[in-house]
Amino acid sequence: MRKHLGYAHIPQQFAEKVNAFCADFLNPYVNFHRPCFFPDTVIDAKGKQRKRYLYDQMMTPYEKLKSLSKASQYLKRGVTFKQLDAIASTMSDNDAVAALNKARQRLFQTISAALKKCA
Repeated sequence: MRKHLGYAHIPQQFAEKVNAFCADFLNPYVNFHRPCFFPDTVIDAKGKQRKRYLYDQMMTPYEKLKSLSKASQYLKRGVTFKQLDAIASTMSDNDAVAALNKARQRLFQTISAALKKCA
């Protein structure tokens, strides 16, 4: 969250706008377009568990969910993979990050303009 919004204080009066930004842009980007490493646990000769992060196991959280056995049991009632596939395919990864950056810029311009008015 802080990676995308920064560490500066955001006044409470802008909480609804920040939540809308997260719901409309940040969460879909992270879940459907941003690849993550998922660990592979290996037990060595001494019995110690070691995590390995392999490039061939890099995928988005949505792709990881789909790769699980019986994955549909983890979906909310009324949500299907067909609906989620449609959401994931609405834009490319590059288009999604461009939309995220543009929305974040608009959000911070709105907050900055409102704070300058108050000062």
